[in-house]
Amino acid sequence: MAQAMQRAGRADEFVCPQLPASPRLAIELAQQLTAGWDRRETTIIGSSLGGFYATWLAEQWQCRAVLLNPATKPPRDLASYVGVSTLYHSNEVFEFTDEYAHELPHYSLTAITRPERYFLIAATGDEVLDWREMVAYYPGAKQLVIQGSDHGISEFPDYIDQVMAFCDAG
Repeated sequence: MAQAMQRAGRADEFVCPQLPASPRLAIELAQQLTAGWDRRETTIIGSSLGGFYATWLAEQWQCRAVLLNPATKPPRDLASYVGVSTLYHSNEVFEFTDEYAHELPHYSLTAITRPERYFLIAATGDEVLDWREMVAYYPGAKQLVIQGSDHGISEFPDYIDQVMAFCDAG
């Protein structure tokens, strides 16, 4: 995504921080990084737990969001991950604490509003999350269900043009 934004001459519009393990601190970081922005003109892109955060922020800010295999029920799904683990895309060690697990329900939503603000990309081959839950959670949203693939959507570059078009359509 960073390379696509660079090629489009829009690198200054792209922000992709490493989020802290604490949900509260992750949301606070997003709010700090966007302080002073017209957040309604922002499009948030989030993958996995980042998709969960992106959904909550999009509802708060009334902006657009692109969700890549988003977690829809992390209070349920992450309870078994409390403890020391490694990051999905690396061998970096981190600890997900009980405190972090207890922060998650604060950011849970019963439903999205204005589904036209959302673009879901879900892979049927996601080995971590159930794509059917994703599809059900974002009714009426633009949805692209990829047959196969994986949790990281390895072939994401194939979909960047669609993501960019959605971001620009706002």
